[in-house]
Amino acid sequence: MPNLSTTYLGLNLKNPIIAGSSGLTDSLAGIINLEKAGVAAVVLKSIFEEEIVAEMDSSLKKMASERFIYPESLEFYENNDEENICLKYLDLIRSAKSNVKIPIIASINCVTADYWTYFPKQIELAGADALELNIFILPSDFNRDRSATEKVYFDIIKKVLEQINIPVSVKLSSYFSDLALTLQKIAQTPIAGLVLFNKFYNPDFDLDKLEVTSGKIFSSPDDYYIPLRWISILSGRVSCSLAASTGIHDGEAAIKQILAGANAVQITSTIYQNGLGQVQQILEYIQSWMNSKGFENIEDFRAKMSQKASDNPAAYERVQFMKYFRGHKPFEG
Repeated sequence: MPNLSTTYLGLNLKNPIIAGSSGLTDSLAGIINLEKAGVAAVVLKSIFEEEIVAEMDSSLKKMASERFIYPESLEFYENNDEENICLKYLDLIRSAKSNVKIPIIASINCVTADYWTYFPKQIELAGADALELNIFILPSDFNRDRSATEKVYFDIIKKVLEQINIPVSVKLSSYFSDLALTLQKIAQTPIAGLVLFNKFYNPDFDLDKLEVTSGKIFSSPDDYYIPLRWISILSGRVSCSLAASTGIHDGEAAIKQILAGANAVQITSTIYQNGLGQVQQILEYIQSWMNSKGFENIEDFRAKMSQKASDNPAAYERVQFMKYFRGHKPFEG
């Protein structure tokens, strides 16, 4: 049988399938079930910057009410608060490390470099194998220009990397005016990997109630085109690991991302929609395809179709766009 093992963030994975951050990964039972299903690693459901800061503020207010502030008192209040989200998160990391063999990647969803950046050290001490920073900044602030928005990313990375030694990946969106250059600059920091891309909350409108509601929660199989293009462009041009995220629903999409240059792929929506058995179906599809092509290892075909390796690099850019739309015939009813 073909060997599906790969390396991501310096971690040895038995295959390239990672369970992405979601409700599937927010409990020990869920993580155990995912390991049994065949995933090679899990990214824990994100803890939000606001949750870390809120609990820190709560602890400080408690101490202030007692008219003293000592590090020992902070530890006392944290250890005696059953509802402490941060402590529960750290406990989940410890429990997971004690009960499964696959790597545990913690996740923090953040938008600033302030106040919360002490917490990654606690994540490292709890035993996490790596940390994914899901930096979730929608450039919709009319009072902050592009350079100010982009600076936040580098400030977050710098502060976190100063605190910990475990590998750090950055998951971000495609909302950049200079996406290729920005991704390359981020990759040149000491991070271990890039995850392309995160999925923004999409608002929708209820036409009956005239209320703002949530749009589609799950990704669509067509969403894989965006990470496919950018992983293809970045592969061979950055030294860090690359993971594809959003739109990988089956074995075919997973193979395409690896052909583009991904070290691993993150899946979530397809498990919600098709069940845990979907993991094994994806793995079997990859093995069957590798057999048909004579590939013995993932590295035999990884990045084989990246832009850098392509005989026609323009296929990823304007020429292909022109060919497609020039030849597209209108519907004739």
